Amino acid sequence: MILPHFIVFEGIDGTGTSTQIKLLRQRIAQEAPECAANMLITAEPTSGQVGRFLRQVLKGDQKIHPGTAAYLFAADRHEHLYGENGIVQYSKQKKLIITDRYLFSSLAYQSIECGIELPAALNSRFPLPEVVFFFDIDPETAMRRISRRNTTEIYENLPFLEKTAAAYRSVITDYENQHGNEGMRVIRIQAEDSIPNIAAKIWNIVSNLPIIKL
Repeated sequence: MILPHFIVFEGIDGTGTSTQIKLLRQRIAQEAPECAANMLITAEPTSGQVGRFLRQVLKGDQKIHPGTAAYLFAADRHEHLYGENGIVQYSKQKKLIITDRYLFSSLAYQSIECGIELPAALNSRFPLPEVVFFFDIDPETAMRRISRRNTTEIYENLPFLEKTAAAYRSVITDYENQHGNEGMRVIRIQAEDSIPNIAAKIWNIVSNLPIIKL
């Protein structure tokens, strides 16, 4: 199932998805204030109990089996979708939803350590977004950006990011081939481009969605 009004930003760490979501939020507030007043801007892992635990795992403060992590990411996503004031509820109310990471990130990241079968099975019944912005980047460039941060997470090392980048490209292509004619659009973003150029490309797509009333 394709969820209307649901937009997902995907890419390995260091691609700039968070920056672009912030810029998009500001642009929507300027150009479509009625839509901005009711939209949901969110991220995975979420701010819920499971999501907060997963953020501790990502920081290296908690140690769990990779398969356990796959189950927990799926549980966090289920609550994100179907919990109170979740994504599905917003979609039914014809409100815009923008999230930083969704099931594609699980299929890319979790598959490196526990294989693709488990995350694929856990995420197979979740609805798909209307638009996916896939930020692609050379992993070495991503690592240079990450190195400028004050903190890093357990997945933020070059060998792992190289594997994850390849997995991401495969996952996104597979989903595009399987579901592109069902209403899910994949927009590829060259994340090494300038921030203004990327923001302009994203706005060109989002501003033409029916939910945005300019």
